[in-house]
Amino acid sequence: MAASGRHAGHYINKNSRSLLNHLDKLLGQRGFALSSVLRQQTATLQNDSTEAIVIPRKKTWGKEAVLEALASTVNRDPTAYHYQFQDDPYLSPRTSAESKLYSMSQESGRAAAKYFVDMYPKYFTKDFAEPHIPCLMPASVALSLEEVSEEALKERIGLRKVGAAVEMYDQLVQAGTPISKQMTYDLLDLICFYGDREPAQEGEPEADQTEASAEELRRKKGRFHRASDTLRGVWRENNNAERLFRLLPERDARCYSAVIRGMVKHGAFAKAFDMYTDMLNNRLTADVDIFNALILAVPEMREAYTEKVDFITELLNQMNQQKVQPNLQTFNNVLKVLRRCGALAKSISLQTLSEMKALGIAPSLASFNHLLAIFYKGGSAADYPTDILQELLSEIETTSFTCQDPEDVWFFSSAMKICLETKDMKLGYKVHSLVGVGDNWRLLGDSYQQGMFYYRFFSLLCLMEHVDVVLKWYHQLMPSLYYPNPQGMRDLLQALDTESRLELLPSIWKDVKTLGHDNKSDLVEELLSLMAREKHSPEVQESFADCALDIKAAFDVDRRKPSLEWSPLALGHVTTLLLRAGRIPQAWEMMQLFKSKNRIPSEALLEDFLSQCSGAPTTAVELVKLSAAFCLPATPQLAQRVLLEFDLTEDQRTTLSELESSWDHNE
Repeated sequence: MAASGRHAGHYINKNSRSLLNHLDKLLGQRGFALSSVLRQQTATLQNDSTEAIVIPRKKTWGKEAVLEALASTVNRDPTAYHYQFQDDPYLSPRTSAESKLYSMSQESGRAAAKYFVDMYPKYFTKDFAEPHIPCLMPASVALSLEEVSEEALKERIGLRKVGAAVEMYDQLVQAGTPISKQMTYDLLDLICFYGDREPAQEGEPEADQTEASAEELRRKKGRFHRASDTLRGVWRENNNAERLFRLLPERDARCYSAVIRGMVKHGAFAKAFDMYTDMLNNRLTADVDIFNALILAVPEMREAYTEKVDFITELLNQMNQQKVQPNLQTFNNVLKVLRRCGALAKSISLQTLSEMKALGIAPSLASFNHLLAIFYKGGSAADYPTDILQELLSEIETTSFTCQDPEDVWFFSSAMKICLETKDMKLGYKVHSLVGVGDNWRLLGDSYQQGMFYYRFFSLLCLMEHVDVVLKWYHQLMPSLYYPNPQGMRDLLQALDTESRLELLPSIWKDVKTLGHDNKSDLVEELLSLMAREKHSPEVQESFADCALDIKAAFDVDRRKPSLEWSPLALGHVTTLLLRAGRIPQAWEMMQLFKSKNRIPSEALLEDFLSQCSGAPTTAVELVKLSAAFCLPATPQLAQRVLLEFDLTEDQRTTLSELESSWDHNE
């Protein structure tokens, strides 16, 4: 046994040594191949090391980059309300008016909280945010520097305390304290911007908003008054801005610019041009802001179209002579003024756009909005030059815009209005697709402008598209983007009627209730008339009858908002729908409403009701009595029909005979 173990061990040892020798040979061969590859790679690296190494630029991410990346992974839910209303389901808006009310209520609450935090900062000293967020902490709105110094003046200017800043400036001048030129300019800017008045608090009208000087009243007498006349403040004679301007030892274009822009902003157009003439007499060169303000004042200085155009041309020539480079606002102001120059503006507006292109200034959406207003002004839709909008959209269909002018937000609603008036569905789709490019949706404007844009788009769909396409867009837009108004729902009803899809009317009624339009009598009556106009299958008639009862409940409900009033047509339509579904008792309740509401039923309704009362003679007799109570001419025919078609008791026959004879006697 031991001998056999020694032989086995010797055999294993011998085989293991031969296996190790074989592995060494293999490793040697592989090492030679590996070393050659390494030598080749080393040589390549040495050759590449002589080339220049380009370090890529550092990528700077925005503060909202992570949020934007997360938002890009989530699509909009068309069935959900806007995200700002999702915290409180009770305040989910159903109409555009409620959306505006709730959003303004939220902003009002934030403003009220901000007011108390800023007015009483000592009660809000604890900082809960980690890391620190400065905008959440109380802002300094109270004056902390009482001594007469330039720092105190700077504080009052920063807090927009117009009266306190002027008073501090006068004290510094009386004390002989030198004031830097920049601080004087900042004070002049503040006074001119607010028209030497204290800035109004949020939601509070300006104190002198409705004032008007005798000169302006004489000038405006006899012409059409625009809304801007009542909203614009008035530049008071010899105010602190003019006094400060006269006290300046040296007057340059900077101070002239502040005063001229303030005069134009607050309605002193003639004085603004006088100030500009005085600046030229002092051999000063105006800046682009001065010319932008003066161009806006041109319509107030000239009445005739040709005079306005000549005046604008003169100002632009002066810009060229003074070597002042125009900017986007310059050309937008020119186009805005040309909107008030009639047909003369069409050719000049195109020249203006060509000039912008030559100077390398890209138009904004406000530029295009002014252009549309010039070419699509007045007249019938057949006279509109649709090629202008077509060429415009073809040029900017893939462009993402940013807000560069306050009037940029008017472009989309104006363009969609043109599409609706010209009934051009293709252009409407192009305008809508442009909204989805980049962040262009931010330029739809406030809730009213956004509602008008989607109302016009939806009305165009109802007018031009198949009803299935209309319903697809309807479910995509409502309620996340669009709250249809009563006219929008009427357009949808007309689209359903055109395509003979009236079986969908009960579901539309549910949306009408959700949107809060169930108290609009004309909309409800149109819905009832479509359901009662013709007969349908039994299943559809049953759904119509349920819808009619739901509408009846809307008439009877007691609520704060104005309720519906029963009209003869509405009562007749509901009764007809109930009769077609075979709901005689409920239809008879509707007939009783005719009497209680003092409404007269039609003879056709009485005939239809009688046709449905084949097994109810008592109801038939009561129907004849109801007709006699209204003194309807059809009473004798109804009485005779009941006598012939129904199995009546003697008392019932006597009653009908008396009604028939009394009617003949009255005739």
